[in-house]
Amino acid sequence: MGSVAGRPDPAPRAVKRYQVRWAALDPTQGAEMAKTRPAVIVSLDVLNDRLQTVVVCPLTTQLHPGWRTRVPVRVGGTDAEVAVDQIRTVSKARLGRVLGTLSVDDARALRRVITEMYGE
Repeated sequence: MGSVAGRPDPAPRAVKRYQVRWAALDPTQGAEMAKTRPAVIVSLDVLNDRLQTVVVCPLTTQLHPGWRTRVPVRVGGTDAEVAVDQIRTVSKARLGRVLGTLSVDDARALRRVITEMYGE
């Protein structure tokens, strides 16, 4: 996978659902979240294995506890929110190294918010 914004991926690894990876989200338009930032892979592994794109939700450290479109998580010792309202499809070429994987409880909470926002 190469590197994203100077963050080399030491060994190409399979892209798996609920991994948190660096993602280069620029260029953007309008109110889309920009820059290279952590993002959670939310697409199914059967799709991740076959397609050159993945669906991600970016993370932000700008916390908004009252927003129902955000899921609080802790990644790499940092409090953050998964921005489900900023869900998007990106090329795997935009992905960098793995920062971690969501906990079972955080993955469940993320699935619940995605279902509430976008249906079953």
